[in-house]
Amino acid sequence: MKAIIPAAGLGTRLRPLTYTRPKPVLPVAGAPIIVHALRTLLAAGISEVGIIVSDATRAEIEQTLEQAPGAHVTLIDQHEQLGLGHAVLTAREWVGGDNFCVYLGDNLFEHGVRPFIERFEAEGPAAVIALVEVADPTAFGVAELDGDRITRLVEKPKNPPSNMAVAGLYCFTPQVFGVLDGMPASARGEYEITDAIQGLIERGERVLGQRVEGWWKDTGRPADLLDANRLLLEQITPDVQGEVEESRLTGRVIVPASARVIRSKIVGPVLLGEGVVVEDAYIGPFTSVGRESVIRHAEVEHSVVDAEARIENVHTRLQDCLLGVRAQVRGGRTVPSTHKLTISDGSIVELA
Repeated sequence: MKAIIPAAGLGTRLRPLTYTRPKPVLPVAGAPIIVHALRTLLAAGISEVGIIVSDATRAEIEQTLEQAPGAHVTLIDQHEQLGLGHAVLTAREWVGGDNFCVYLGDNLFEHGVRPFIERFEAEGPAAVIALVEVADPTAFGVAELDGDRITRLVEKPKNPPSNMAVAGLYCFTPQVFGVLDGMPASARGEYEITDAIQGLIERGERVLGQRVEGWWKDTGRPADLLDANRLLLEQITPDVQGEVEESRLTGRVIVPASARVIRSKIVGPVLLGEGVVVEDAYIGPFTSVGRESVIRHAEVEHSVVDAEARIENVHTRLQDCLLGVRAQVRGGRTVPSTHKLTISDGSIVELA
């Protein structure tokens, strides 16, 4: 069985983080989102993966793949972003006659995707769709069910037939391409995968829905990235190998051999990357710090700090922060009492 990961979009809901990098390479819990997706597929026994890329995302994603050994990845170009159905159809030649799954790589599943793959392979339907109960179904593709059989599937309905939303994993036989080929665009000008699934249903094919067990997270917005970071850090195993001098580490903390913690306090779960320096600082729960970053004379918690960032001489605790590559947060200015800011489009700055 093969897998497709769509990764051609611009991730506009995560701006300004995605002005310079595509969403799939943003980090959560010490690894890019797309690397978590590849690890999830490998754990389910799928190693042949086609990643749908655009001209804007190809280079960054190709570079990131070095962090996911074991996966045999083919990059498939989608020159126009015309919806998920179009992205899947773009991979038709690569899929060939194999069964495949479509995994939205910005979705995270507590227990992975193996249960859905096993159900699909055991029962042999035309499709198995992961479903999750949500409070506001109008923002999702929504399923109407007869037992575990999906009888109708609609995209972002104003009047949802249920509160069971599609959760970012689809298993298909190649016959879905017969529906996608020649299918008209939706009212919003995109080729919807939900319309293709509905086409299978209308042809009398068996389409099954399977509920997600455990937590599920869509990392489409900044707050979701922080929550995903929290959920993944709750699963880490303590591993302290680096230099720890006059410091106190509590709970689940990862300090690689190349990292240093000096005169500081860390309360886990916390994950430090390679070459990180923490000095005269406090790092609180649910924080991941990217490689070669420095946190000195500062306090940080419930945050994602990307590679080569610097946080120094900040006297107010930083909380719920997303800091990009080589970002700098510096304090120490007392006279005059001013703030000096260099921020990108769409940034949010909250000053006490």
